[in-house]
Amino acid sequence: MADFQVRYRIGVDVGGTFTDLMVLDGQTGEVHALKTPTTPADPSEGLLAGIAEAAERLGFEPGEVGFVLHGTTIATNAVLERRLPDGALIANEGFADVLEIGRHVRREPYTLKPAPQTVLVPRDRRYGVAGRMRWDGSVETPLDEDAVAGVARTLSEAGIGAVAVAFLHAYRDPAHERRAAEILAEAAPGIPVSLSSEVSPEIREFERASTTVLNALLVPVVRVYLERLEARLREAGLAARLYLVQSNGGVTTPAQASRLPVRLLLSGPSGGATAAAELAQTLRRPNLVAVDMGGTSFDVSVVRDGESTVVTEGEIDGLPVRLPMVEMRTIGAGGGSIASVAAGGALSVGPRSAGADPGPAAYGKGGAEPTVTDANIVLGRLDPDFFLGGALKLHADLAGAAVAGRVAGPLGLGIEEAAEGILAVVNAHMASAIKLSLFEKGADPRDFAIAAFGGAGGLHAVSLAEELEMAEVVFPRDPGTFSARGILTADIAHDVARSRLLDADEGALPALAGLAAELVAEGHALLAADGIAEDARHIRLAADMRYRGQAYELLVPWDGVRPDAPSLARLVEDFHDLHQARYAHSDRGAPVEIVTLRATARGLLPKPSIRPPAPMDTGPKGERRVWTGGGWRMLPVYDRDRLPEAVEGPAIVEEAHATLLVPPGWRLAMSPRGDLVARRGGEGP
Repeated sequence: MADFQVRYRIGVDVGGTFTDLMVLDGQTGEVHALKTPTTPADPSEGLLAGIAEAAERLGFEPGEVGFVLHGTTIATNAVLERRLPDGALIANEGFADVLEIGRHVRREPYTLKPAPQTVLVPRDRRYGVAGRMRWDGSVETPLDEDAVAGVARTLSEAGIGAVAVAFLHAYRDPAHERRAAEILAEAAPGIPVSLSSEVSPEIREFERASTTVLNALLVPVVRVYLERLEARLREAGLAARLYLVQSNGGVTTPAQASRLPVRLLLSGPSGGATAAAELAQTLRRPNLVAVDMGGTSFDVSVVRDGESTVVTEGEIDGLPVRLPMVEMRTIGAGGGSIASVAAGGALSVGPRSAGADPGPAAYGKGGAEPTVTDANIVLGRLDPDFFLGGALKLHADLAGAAVAGRVAGPLGLGIEEAAEGILAVVNAHMASAIKLSLFEKGADPRDFAIAAFGGAGGLHAVSLAEELEMAEVVFPRDPGTFSARGILTADIAHDVARSRLLDADEGALPALAGLAAELVAEGHALLAADGIAEDARHIRLAADMRYRGQAYELLVPWDGVRPDAPSLARLVEDFHDLHQARYAHSDRGAPVEIVTLRATARGLLPKPSIRPPAPMDTGPKGERRVWTGGGWRMLPVYDRDRLPEAVEGPAIVEEAHATLLVPPGWRLAMSPRGDLVARRGGEGP
């Protein structure tokens, strides 16, 4: 079994602007946070630079690092920017156009020109071959192996970089897909092949094919990146075990990530959701809206009853992905979001971002367009001399010139009013994203608290809470690197599934018991391959359920791993309750179906013992002139590590990687482990 006893553990979250690191000293329990600029051309360069800086600053040797847990945007960026190899799809004869047909769903029902379906594999690289499985797994037509071999030769001659194989009903019996893979390996060696029965073995042909194609096209991209990263880690003297963060919030090995890279599409943001769920349990606040405002984007995830919301299907750039993932809503609203004035005088903010290069105007790297960060500097909310703890000096004059020239002048406003307008617009966008994330679940924002993190989150969170009539905002420790903190404490996770349409009654118990046994065995095998001891394995079942006749399902957790009559009855009741909460109606007399049975197999890595901060001398470290309430005021400025027992707003709280704004009428207090809780006119923890 694997040796998990190590001194240093490093969690890394590569964002669009900064690469965040959290370093844990396993002997002392101390956690250290730092940021380094992201290197978009090759994110591994920024990652290695961050580790080297941490080693120099903290005085450890590379050989003392046992774990590097890495959240990456390499897969997401490759899809969004279409940096993908030429790929091909092999499907059943007559079904090669499944990607283009898609679902007959119009996102804009009243437009005369609906947007075409996004297709990553053009028509001339989609092949249909004879052969057919029935819905029950029996063979209707044998696979035409000669046709598959012919396609393989064509692909090899054309220099195709990846192949996806998606046959009808392969989730029920993958024999035809596996045989096609064998033929492809013989006739076209070297071309990576992705099978739908391995990538997404679930019902629904279009979503399964789309997910498999995405996986196939990402295999060469992610494989090259990970090979380069592992080589650089070795060159730097790091023999650490490398893990990659997945969309489900767990981590996986480089070998698994290279085989199933589609599971990395929400790699970074899911770390924040994982950390928020842990925060909810620690603070005994089971309902949190986790908001991550970085330099480029604003990510919203919901923690309900102490657990992050998980969905079985998501989307990236219009392409469905049918895999379990932390539910996330992302909009283009970050510190680097660019403000502009249209010809008619309308002010807009985002989704365009200044990114890391050139960055906001205040960075002094050639950026001339005003951003949210520039607006905060103009209003005195950010200290130009203390950005990133003083590591990056900002230029207030450049920020002011950008806001004045591009926003205040065209709108005929004073520079302060223009900056306030920029923040009002971006806050409205973010509040709308939170509303949608809660309203679609039938949830009332007033029943939730905001957990705000990311480098820019602390300056906007309380304003969002006021707009949404929420009474509490949580600022976790090290909010600027909070997603990296979630990555630091993640477990290995594998999701496995079996689709089988069954009535949710006692007559289905034999079939359900057999499926559950298969899933549990598969989960144990995957964790054993990861070197996880049996006593550190945790397997949990869930079911995709619906009323008979519905075309959509709800994911319902199922306690235990051995289905029996009492647990099945509880599962059905839980489905009715969830349907009532989500859609405001349920029908307890209607027949219920189970469409897919799932299992999440977790390998519990040793949990780091993080030491709470030691109490220090308290009191403000100074004052700063801040524009608030329509005028300039002198506000006390506190160092987060030297806060008194409670702080009454208005006030500014600073730390190396984040700044918090506490407006009038709010009171800030610290929890025993160092998290801050702001309450509207009330007491903190």
